[in-house]
Amino acid sequence: MTGRRDHYHDPHAPTPNSLIPGAAAIITDPHGRILLQQRTDSGNWSLPGGTMNIGETLQQCAIREVKEETGLDIAITGLLGIYTDPAHVIAYPDGEIRQEFTITYLARATGGTLTVSDESTDLRYIHPTDFDHIPIHDTVRLRLHHHTQHRDTPYLG
Repeated sequence: MTGRRDHYHDPHAPTPNSLIPGAAAIITDPHGRILLQQRTDSGNWSLPGGTMNIGETLQQCAIREVKEETGLDIAITGLLGIYTDPAHVIAYPDGEIRQEFTITYLARATGGTLTVSDESTDLRYIHPTDFDHIPIHDTVRLRLHHHTQHRDTPYLG
């Protein structure tokens, strides 16, 4: 797999040259499972989401990215948190080195058909008890952990 390379608390990580707002969504089913996609660029399981376009809000970004990556229409129901850890650096093959900047929303599916996009090899609702058995980057694990805590307030970090 070629594509992005995530560095997390890595003293040898390259210096970021980019900071782009992004949004992700935690979409649950009635059984408490969370929709994850297996990324084509890293092989890791991750939340659907992506970067913001000029002219849209971060909520609109999350809705658009989920539709593009999963085929589902969603409604935003809340805010899980703001994730801007400068220790998470993402290096891309084109030379961009990005510092993490992701707003993670809570959402519910309202329609559409679950469909794998070219950004993923699989889509699945996965129960939190199975997270330890699949490859998930630590920063996504943190978000999933925050979700399972049923926090009263959004994470701000």
